[in-house]
Amino acid sequence: MARKDQEATAAAAVAAVVQQYLTFGLGKEVFAMDIRTVREIIQCGPMTTVPLMPGFVRGVINLRGAVVPVIDLHARFGRAGATLGKKSCIVIFDAMREGERIELGLLVDAVSEVIEIPDEQIEPPPNFGAAVRRDFIRGMGKVKNRFVIILEPDRAFDVDEMAQLCDSAQDALVA
Repeated sequence: MARKDQEATAAAAVAAVVQQYLTFGLGKEVFAMDIRTVREIIQCGPMTTVPLMPGFVRGVINLRGAVVPVIDLHARFGRAGATLGKKSCIVIFDAMREGERIELGLLVDAVSEVIEIPDEQIEPPPNFGAAVRRDFIRGMGKVKNRFVIILEPDRAFDVDEMAQLCDSAQDALVA
C-alpha cells in the first residue's frame, strides 16, 4: 500500500508543475499567458476612443455595464497598431492595481488554443534579440519544436506603469 501512495504522490507532484496557457498570435509570433488570469475571450466590437491616451490604449468597451480598457498588444510592444481582421479578438483578463482586481482587455490577432507546458519545458527569457521587452517575458515555452513566448502579465500590463505613460502623454500634449 505504501508503494501506491508514493506513486500517487509522485504523479501529483508531476501534475502540479504543468501549467495551462492560453496561446494567441501577434503577426507570426505565438504568445501565451497563464489561463488562470484569463476571464473570457470576446469578439472585437465597437470601442470608444479616449482622448489623450497613449497609442497602446485602443479604447474602452462596455462589458456587461463595466468600462474595460483595451490594450493594443502590437502597440504595447512598440510596434505599429494592430489591424483588425476576421480573427481579431479581445482577451479579458484580471490585473491588479493597489491590491484591487481590475479587468483589462488585450487586442490580439487571433486566439489559438489552451496548451499545457511543464515547468521543465520553460526556459528563461533571452538576454538579447527578443521582440518584446525582456521584463515582459516570464519564459520561453518549448512546444512541438518551437518556442512560445510566455508573458508576465504583472509586468507587461502593469496598470501603474501604463497610467504613468498616460500621464506623460497628456503632459506632452499640454506642454
